[in-house]
Amino acid sequence: MLASLLQAIVISGATWILWKFFCQWIRKSPLDNIPGPPSKSFLYGNLRQLVALDSWSFHQHIVENYPGIATLRGPLGARLLYVFEPRALHQILVKDQYIYEEGRYFIKGNELVFGKGLLATMGDHHRKQRKMLNPVFSPRHMRHMIPIFYDVSRLLIQAMETRLCDGPTEMDMSAWLGRTSLEIMGQAGLGYSFDPLVRDKPDEYAVALKTFSFAIGKSAIPRRFLPYLPTVRIAGIGHRLLSIFPHEGVKALVNIADVMWSRSTAIYSEKKKALERGDAAVAQQIGDGKDIMSILLKANMEASGEDKLTEEELIAQMSTVILAALDTTSNALGLILMQLAEHPDIQQKLREEIIQAGADKGLDFDALKALPLLEAVCRETLRINAPATQVFREVRKDVVLPLAESIMGLDGTMIHEIFVPKNTTVVVGLLNCNRNKAIWGEDAYEWKPERWLSPLPSTVTEARIPGVYSNLMTFLGGARACIGFKFAELEMKVILSVLLPKFTFEKTGEAIVWNMGVVRYPSVGKVGGRAALPMKVGLYKPTAG
Repeated sequence: MLASLLQAIVISGATWILWKFFCQWIRKSPLDNIPGPPSKSFLYGNLRQLVALDSWSFHQHIVENYPGIATLRGPLGARLLYVFEPRALHQILVKDQYIYEEGRYFIKGNELVFGKGLLATMGDHHRKQRKMLNPVFSPRHMRHMIPIFYDVSRLLIQAMETRLCDGPTEMDMSAWLGRTSLEIMGQAGLGYSFDPLVRDKPDEYAVALKTFSFAIGKSAIPRRFLPYLPTVRIAGIGHRLLSIFPHEGVKALVNIADVMWSRSTAIYSEKKKALERGDAAVAQQIGDGKDIMSILLKANMEASGEDKLTEEELIAQMSTVILAALDTTSNALGLILMQLAEHPDIQQKLREEIIQAGADKGLDFDALKALPLLEAVCRETLRINAPATQVFREVRKDVVLPLAESIMGLDGTMIHEIFVPKNTTVVVGLLNCNRNKAIWGEDAYEWKPERWLSPLPSTVTEARIPGVYSNLMTFLGGARACIGFKFAELEMKVILSVLLPKFTFEKTGEAIVWNMGVVRYPSVGKVGGRAALPMKVGLYKPTAG
């Protein structure tokens, strides 16, 4: 019965998809005059090249051969517009952001996994949720979070030190950084301890979350069919349909959704009871009631009827903020440690800056931000190794996209603006904007923290890049920019300021592959492997004198 229902859903969905794309294929489009790479297949177009875990060379081909904009092909000949030119990005992400909305597959997929949280809503619904969440991610509130960040980071130090009694050893820094990020977000975000870092293995929740990048990367193609299937929820019939779907990535996402929803619901119930008992009960919880969710729950209780979030939305926010912060931050930290291992001179300079400032003992928000090399190392890594390579948008109505500079069309005419038809998928090239040589110079592909220690060139400052962070597109821009980027930045700096005075980091000789996914992640030896980042770790011994 269930298998027959699934078969009927797939057939009806496939029929609609074929009709939709057939109509696009036979129609002429103004995008046909925009240069772009050839399609590899009629069935997938360039989509597999865009989203495959090893698609770095394709993205490099685009940034090296096209002037900030290119036409690609999607499944069955559908047109995609790839954009990494700043003025066009500003139009897409800021000025006309409600025309260029999140892709339907992205919204529906997030709703199935997280529930109706910030990543699964659009329009007024999204604005209402973001308005409620903005105050808890402000710099003012981040200042109260610093002691929690340091406390958890010191637990990491203790856990690592116990494994170095016999000298330098190999450690999977992906696992340790992931556990640390989860515990920081647990305590500072939810007022809950997931993993005190004393056990050899993380708990079920941490294991499930750490497989998210793998699962989301493996299911990149199937997830794009979600908008064409009937709406099904992770509960009940929808859950069973998805669990028997014959795809490894989809099954892994179902398991992650189950574990997250169960734990988030339990944490929510606990916090709600504490709030009902009064401030004294809240203050006894981890974080003294200053965690993000406690403050959000209080604000929601005081909100007017139309501004209130439902219980389902509140639980969804918990899963959303945890997962959005976990892999992004921990894998960015892994990238920083790998860069420092490849540049031991910079690793030592950064270590000395941290020690001289006393950052390993604990600095406040402003003092941490004032460490120039630490700031430069974080910015440069987030520039050249942006955790998210691209995001997708769908055009809700016909629109004209202006360009900063004219490009030559395939017919030889100069194009100053592009008519983008309704339903066109737009690919926002975050990484390619960050490493565009026309903006960043001929050394754009090189990891050079020193570029941030002097004024940036006018090609950067005058480009008006619409990102919310440091002339970079890493955390996006506009109303759907990463709401927690200051949280992530602070977490990275605190963890680095505690790790580097204690330990040295070297490469092991094992081949590390960085898989693209939705968030890039490391594996050993092969594309698509499980997340792992082995590094040789030793105790730091200051030289005399």
